[in-house]
Amino acid sequence: MTEALKITLPLYEGPLDLLLDMIRKQKLDIYDIPIATVTKQYLEYLHLIQDMDVDVASEFLVIAAQLIYIKSRMLLPPDPDAVGEEAEDPRTELVRRLLEYEKFKNAAQMLYQREMLENASWNNAGEFQVVDEAGDPLGPQVTVTLFDLLGAFRDIVERAKERPLMQVDCGDFLHDLE
Repeated sequence: MTEALKITLPLYEGPLDLLLDMIRKQKLDIYDIPIATVTKQYLEYLHLIQDMDVDVASEFLVIAAQLIYIKSRMLLPPDPDAVGEEAEDPRTELVRRLLEYEKFKNAAQMLYQREMLENASWNNAGEFQVVDEAGDPLGPQVTVTLFDLLGAFRDIVERAKERPLMQVDCGDFLHDLE
């Protein structure tokens, strides 16, 4: 049904990251995971990382054991006397964990991108020398009054009025869109 997943490097942050990536790359429905196929591919990946740190490999082994357990439960006929959690699809807990992990992973990625954007946008220009009207440097502490701030604001507004304005005629462009 699906091709064997070729993974050559241990790039994953954890076992759920690997599992989620396998599901996404093969465009599988996360609510209807073909456990036999995913388990086989997951175990193939484990063979690739057997030279890694035991602590890291143990996390992957725990998920592999869970996949094998789910696979075995799915092979057995449903228990007619089962009620509640026992009657549920054995993949339900795994799906819940994967979806929760994906939310946290996406949130972490969004926060990382936001941090990178802020680091690129906001920078500290360093110390600057404040001078008085005569051009003499002032000390590190400068007393600023409300009138000083209003004067600075007025100067900014005046400079903004002097900026060149560009007028663009979009008439032909808008006409072409209609």
